Amino acid sequence: MKQTLSVVISAYNEEKKLESCLRSVKKIADEIIVVDNTSIDATASIAKKFTKNVFVQPNHLMLNINKNYGFSKATTDWILNLDADEEITEDLSEEIKTILSGHSAQNGYWISRKNMIFGKWIANGLWWPDKQLRLFKKKEGKFPCVHIHEYIEVHGTTGELKNPYIHHNYESISQYLTKLERCTTSESLSLIETGYTCSWYDAIRFPFSDFLKTFFAQKGYKDGLHGLVLSMFQAFYSFVVFAKVWEQKKFLSYDISSEMFALEQKAREKEMQYWILSSQIQETSSPFVRILKKIQRKLWS
Repeated sequence: MKQTLSVVISAYNEEKKLESCLRSVKKIADEIIVVDNTSIDATASIAKKFTKNVFVQPNHLMLNINKNYGFSKATTDWILNLDADEEITEDLSEEIKTILSGHSAQNGYWISRKNMIFGKWIANGLWWPDKQLRLFKKKEGKFPCVHIHEYIEVHGTTGELKNPYIHHNYESISQYLTKLERCTTSESLSLIETGYTCSWYDAIRFPFSDFLKTFFAQKGYKDGLHGLVLSMFQAFYSFVVFAKVWEQKKFLSYDISSEMFALEQKAREKEMQYWILSSQIQETSSPFVRILKKIQRKLWS
């Protein structure tokens, strides 16, 4: 017997993208639930063209509260959670239908997400495969509501689907900066709750480490200028999180000598050299690879 599916979408001022999202799931959804986070545009009226299940909720800083609320309104066996700027492909739709037509031993499924950013699919860095747990049995999953970038927690075992869904992510710099304001506020508050105490050098280490991770370790450089800009933005994101924690700590004063800064700079330069060499080793077939690896080991030691 075929199992049923609810598609749950939480949206705030998404009149430009919501309709494409809803059209992509129309054939597969037995039920569509839209949580309107008190939008001031046409989001609610667009949603009502596709479903009667439109619920208005306050626009919480912790967005996942409203997603969980949407899950609670579902009356089906399974839930597919999407954001208004996401849509599923025909191939993914067919794969989900296969899951629903059988008796899955899994309680949830991870799905890769293709992020379209500044007009391009970003195929490296933290942007791909960017797996998200979005399909799950109704009674077995929800968001913990602890961290803005958290995953749905599912009781029991989970699997992974082959086909990705599409995320029409940032289309402009202004859009990125607008979202950054909300996300960094939430993340800084979460960091404070963990008991984190400010240290002056974290103003350097946080953004620098995030840049190295995104651009080198996760191969963001393979996306060219897009990858460089996004890696720089990720570094800026981390810096803003630090600055907002510092703000919450009443802008504590720290003395920083030129010697202390020089030592920190030297450590960061060594780290940068290590990752540049790592990238060269991976990309080259040169006979000098052994020499490069030897230098890399010295930098790491």
